[in-house]
Amino acid sequence: MANKDLRRKLSFAAADIYGGGSFNIVNFLYPGFLAITVGISPYWIGIVMLVARIWDAVTDPLMGHISDRTESRFGKRRVYLIFASPFVLLSMYLLFFPYGFSATALRVIAVLVSYLIFTTVQTSVMIPYYSLSSEISGDYQKRASYNSYRLGFSIFASILCVAVPGIIVGMFGDKATGYQVMSLSFGLLFGLSVLFTGLFAREEIQTPKVMTKLSVKDLVKPLSLRPFRQYLGMFLVLQMSMAIMSGMFFFYVDYFITKDQTAQGEATMVGMIAAALMFSMQIVALPVYLKMIEKKGKTYAYRFGAYLWIFTAVFIILIPQNANPIMIYLLGALMGFGISGPGLVPHTMYGDVVDAGQLKFGERPDGQMSGFTNFINKIAQAVGLAIVMFLIGMAGFQEQVPGGTPVVSQPDSATLMIRIIMSFAPLLFMGIGIFISHRYKIDASKQHLIAKAIEENSPDKASIIDQL
Repeated sequence: MANKDLRRKLSFAAADIYGGGSFNIVNFLYPGFLAITVGISPYWIGIVMLVARIWDAVTDPLMGHISDRTESRFGKRRVYLIFASPFVLLSMYLLFFPYGFSATALRVIAVLVSYLIFTTVQTSVMIPYYSLSSEISGDYQKRASYNSYRLGFSIFASILCVAVPGIIVGMFGDKATGYQVMSLSFGLLFGLSVLFTGLFAREEIQTPKVMTKLSVKDLVKPLSLRPFRQYLGMFLVLQMSMAIMSGMFFFYVDYFITKDQTAQGEATMVGMIAAALMFSMQIVALPVYLKMIEKKGKTYAYRFGAYLWIFTAVFIILIPQNANPIMIYLLGALMGFGISGPGLVPHTMYGDVVDAGQLKFGERPDGQMSGFTNFINKIAQAVGLAIVMFLIGMAGFQEQVPGGTPVVSQPDSATLMIRIIMSFAPLLFMGIGIFISHRYKIDASKQHLIAKAIEENSPDKASIIDQL
């Protein structure tokens, strides 16, 4: 029985190798790839990100609606993971294709089209996968356990996707070729992980297809549920903070912490080691936060990690230029321990929120809710990255000119802006998350009450919803 349970957890978690891995490749490497290899200014990078989010505003809720209305031998959700798996490879290759058009407009258009293809494929995988996370188990604590495995896979993939892609790119004298090899390698890994979950992660909760119409009113219906709005808020600020920190991280290390080595054209492992420590500590911290959830509750674990993250991030502004790398390693490890809490908790909350939605609406709106969740996730990443790219562009950040001299340094104004952003973004956004968490009411006892009311079709469901 224990082995069967472990196999279900592993098969469910596998797809987040794609979720976490592609998240980090895009956030850590993609801005630098566009600015330094393709030669696009930070302003255009920000615009590309924002246009893609407008596209997501259509595709994410639509995909949730489609999966809610699906019937197949592989269930509502897994069928889309199986279908999309080969396109994961194709979209990764196009995302990191080094377009060499001489005209800036053509490069921007090519990059935008590639990014739209990538986000569409990501939507077709992650929307059903988010829904599957609420259907994999109906038990409050088991959901936390399943999602801790999922987050563990995601973080492990994040470590790989911080360290290994750069190594692969660096193996080739021509970085453009290196990016193509890297994207094909990880595209294959991501595609297989998605396929594995689609084939083997059998859901515990199976419900009839939802018959809502495709209308704006029905698509936004989950927003009328207070716990869902609170969950979205906590998830939004988490993803925005992570996108900002990861998008600026290598710029910070290369052009400030190892400024002299970078200026001399020397490659260092400081950024990769620090990032690997940060993500490794997130995995190490997972059992601590699971125990904290069991003893103190999910919102307590969220706040504990958020406060630690804020505390460590503020120290970034105090670290001097060309500092001893050990300082960065220690800071990264402590910050990773903090990030792990708010990184885990929203995933464990999602199924509880969907339960509340089923009680309120009389049907299980997994797809609608996952559509909003994934849309919010992408919005947070894109808006966070777009804002900071605009800010560092205004501060004088220099992008690579195609065929020009390699960029090996940045003006002090740009590095100062990067440090300010990395120091105070968690304070601002996670502070908002902490505030929201104090108002979230679904704990173990209320989730049990919700599940019982659903099972018994309780006439008091309105009063239960009012308590949330």
